[in-house]
Amino acid sequence: MTFQYGVDRLTASIALQIASGKTKGVLGNAALEKIRKSQQDVQQIVDDNRTVYGVNTGFGILANKPVSPEDTRLLQHKILQSHSVGVGNAIPEEIAKLMLITKVHALAQGFSGVQLVTLERIIWHIDNDVIPVVPEKGSVGASGDLAPLSHLFLPLIGLGEVFYKGKRQNTSGVLQQNNLHSIQLGPKEGLALINGTQFILAFAVKAVERMYNCLEAADIIGAMSLEALTGTKAPFDERLHQLRPYAGNLLVAQRLRLLLQHSDIMQSHMDCGRVQDPYSLRCMPQVHGASRNAWLHLSELTEIELNSVTDNPIIFSADDTISGGNFHGQPMALPLDYACFAAAEVGNISDRRCYLLLEGKWGLPMLLMKDVGLNSGFMIPQYTTAALVTENKTLCFPASADSIPTSLGQEDHVSMGSISGRKLNQVIDNLEWILAIELMSACQAIEFRRPLRSSELLEFAHEYVRKFAGFAEEDRIFANDINAIRNIIHNYSFVQNVNDFAKTKGVELAKGFENFNF
Repeated sequence: MTFQYGVDRLTASIALQIASGKTKGVLGNAALEKIRKSQQDVQQIVDDNRTVYGVNTGFGILANKPVSPEDTRLLQHKILQSHSVGVGNAIPEEIAKLMLITKVHALAQGFSGVQLVTLERIIWHIDNDVIPVVPEKGSVGASGDLAPLSHLFLPLIGLGEVFYKGKRQNTSGVLQQNNLHSIQLGPKEGLALINGTQFILAFAVKAVERMYNCLEAADIIGAMSLEALTGTKAPFDERLHQLRPYAGNLLVAQRLRLLLQHSDIMQSHMDCGRVQDPYSLRCMPQVHGASRNAWLHLSELTEIELNSVTDNPIIFSADDTISGGNFHGQPMALPLDYACFAAAEVGNISDRRCYLLLEGKWGLPMLLMKDVGLNSGFMIPQYTTAALVTENKTLCFPASADSIPTSLGQEDHVSMGSISGRKLNQVIDNLEWILAIELMSACQAIEFRRPLRSSELLEFAHEYVRKFAGFAEEDRIFANDINAIRNIIHNYSFVQNVNDFAKTKGVELAKGFENFNF
């Protein structure tokens, strides 16, 4: 399968497929024509000695400093050097690769004036997994992700470091190994490369995928906890949710109904006399659903950003250029912060269900073990969920609510969206562990309902988990179980296997809500 940069519509899923090698990104004839035309327009501006920001002027507060025609190429080389000021650990290779992919797609639309040879070299990096080393900190998310993008493109001019064949290496040595030379950047190219939101965007793309997986898992795991606690499915009645018809709520209520249908456990306590369940069970459609709505908002805006041109200035023609603010990260910073709260809340309600499972109510043994005293049972795993939930709360301060002027006041409002993107993925890291602990606890609890069985789908989910972590008769090192279960959440296999099994049974969990699919 191929994807045409600059022409086809890019989605988060396609970007991830290109990054994994399942789809190949190429430059077709239509893109080639636009790229060449835009580069010729920039060269015409230089030849005519017309003043255009970033082509023959300095940058930021130095925008009014002219640069001579003979120095326009050197200017672009220097901007990559001077702006490479990132600090901290290197971002994951997949994120850096997504930055390359999304930047190629933006530049290939033909409004940035870059040379074809430059785009071809970036594509070589993508296709051959020669991934630049990019520090995680240093972007304020306006005027583009300047520092990380500078590091990303240092290898084009033979500088910086790359990950190649499992090692972190100097770029110069890797170019020699592949009989390649560094590129001489043309007018405006350096600015086009480092101006843009690709750092923010790459983290958003990965978050869209990961958060979707967690939301899918949360519904399944929540349904298992409900069964273990002999909760009722009455609050998931479609009629109730049609009276407050948020799409995410309706979807989650439908998923819970289908996950629980034909459960013997559910039938066994239909006339138990319990009036209502705690909110963490009863309000799953409202809480999980609100987070689904936040995810959808992020997903939709991420797709807009994936197909946008976010550098500056924009070259419409040799006679028509605009220096604007398409590089400003605010349109992504706000939904990333919103999604951060939404992901944290899924963890918050999951922790509450973990706690409920331990209380010894409704026929379950206290701490989910028969012989407690000598054994601590499942008491301490909930300490971990409590710690992770609290850590997530500290990560929920919205980075986009802050702004510190830069460039001597020329860039006087910035988005901090780069921090928003990183924070969201940190929260999702913690969420995966929280959900793993709830899943471990729910699987333990549901076995105390035997010989009664849950629904086909939830029994399948239970059996799948049991391939990796067994029932606990007594205390053991539960960290091993937590790690094993977190891995099947993190690698998407838990959700994928349950969803695939549902399809074999003719159950479409998201029927009518296809816009919520990933």
